[in-house]
Amino acid sequence: MAETGLASFDRTLDKTNHVLKEIERAYGWPKERRNQSYDALRGVLHAVRDRLPVQETAQLAAQLPMLVRGIYYEAWDPSRVPVKMKAEEFVDVFIERAVLPPDREPLASLKAAASVLRRHVTEGETEDVVSSLPIDIRRLLE
Repeated sequence: MAETGLASFDRTLDKTNHVLKEIERAYGWPKERRNQSYDALRGVLHAVRDRLPVQETAQLAAQLPMLVRGIYYEAWDPSRVPVKMKAEEFVDVFIERAVLPPDREPLASLKAAASVLRRHVTEGETEDVVSSLPIDIRRLLE
């Protein structure tokens, strides 16, 4: 466990590292690729966030660990959402925000990060988020 001197900071660092480890396991990356699991997490958070209405964005954020919530809201402009996009555009946003290197399979990275996020959000909130998305994007996240 990280020791920052503040219990709430220590807990959020612990929770965030746990999420990143789960993404590594879901994708099959070794621990040395922690930066890539962070990138995948950031990419899926931003792609989903930008497609959701403001109210749903805030409801999802409320369930995220504090540090992950900060990543989620990074550079967000609520006056520009929801951004209408098709599945291909959603993947493009994911690739751009995750800053994927050429050797990475974007769909596998996206699915690994999305599956882990689902485990850290209530079933009801997951259903709300998924129902807010077009069916072609829903299929990407399953």
